[in-house]
Parts: sequence; structure tokens; C-alpha cells
Amino acid sequence: MTGNAAPRLRGGPLPSAGSTDDMTHVELTWIEKKVEYWIRFGRESGELILDRRRRVISFRPNSIFAFARWAGNDFGTIISRIDIVRAVEPGETYQTLPFVRPGGEILLKIEGWPKVEDVLRHIDAIERVGIDACDVAPDHWRHIAHRMQSGETPRSYTMERHQAWLKRREIGR
Repeated sequence: MTGNAAPRLRGGPLPSAGSTDDMTHVELTWIEKKVEYWIRFGRESGELILDRRRRVISFRPNSIFAFARWAGNDFGTIISRIDIVRAVEPGETYQTLPFVRPGGEILLKIEGWPKVEDVLRHIDAIERVGIDACDVAPDHWRHIAHRMQSGETPRSYTMERHQAWLKRREIGR
């Protein structure tokens, strides 16, 4: 940002660290072929544009989103990671995660580009079935993480599994 130009706001200003705001905020950066942080899926409820390369996306409590990070330099990839996170309610315990404030419940954490690509393919397969990845059962994301970390192939998330999750969620309300 140059001079006195204010950031463009959509969804309100970014709260301070001690704020009582109940949203989860994710700072995204995009510097082509150097730092690429993006949201793969999630229902955004606000956006703050900081400058040409940086913005902050906000999520309501209990929203599920996928936060992908890749960074590289002249020698290759430094980090490639994807986290699937549930935004927490105010006062609820959470895990910290870089660029995510205050943090969230991490349902899946995968590092290394080949494994990140596998997760992205899994998300694509879910969406091809006609299911919004935001609505997938949180236990399924944990299942994927555990299976991949143990070198096993995760089960597919089918419409039948999704319908069972929706019914289970409805009973729990």
C-alpha cells in the first residue's frame, strides 16, 4: 500500500488480536511462484483487501474451510501444505495455525506436494458427486488425514455417506 491509501473493505475491518469478534480470519498472500496462500473451499463471510497481494478472508463459527499454502524460492519448494479447519465458537478451545486468527479445529493437516495434490483430488471427487466440500462430515476429513499419514488409501465420500452425516447431524441438534 502506498501513501495514505486505505485498504478496500468488504465485510468490515480486521479485528485486533484482543477483539471480541467471533469470526475466524485467514490472511492470504499471492506472489506468483513465490508465496501462494489460498482458500480451496469455504463459505466466506467477509473480506478485507490489504493490498494487491494480500487479503484477509473471514469465516463464521463452525464453518469448514480448506487453507492451502505453497512457498518456493530459486532452489525449489519450501512449503506445501493444506489444512482443513473448522472455525471455532467464541470461548471454545482451538489449535493455532499460521495466518489463521485466532485458530481453529484442525480436521486435516497434510504436508508435501504429492500428498497435498492427493487431498485436492479427493476434494474434486467430492464436488463431482455434487456435494459442497464445506458440508462434508468433519470425521471424513479426519479419516483422510489418518489414512494418508499411515500410507493407506482413504475411503471415498459418497452421497450415501453424506446423507447419513446429514441425518446424524440433524439428530444431534
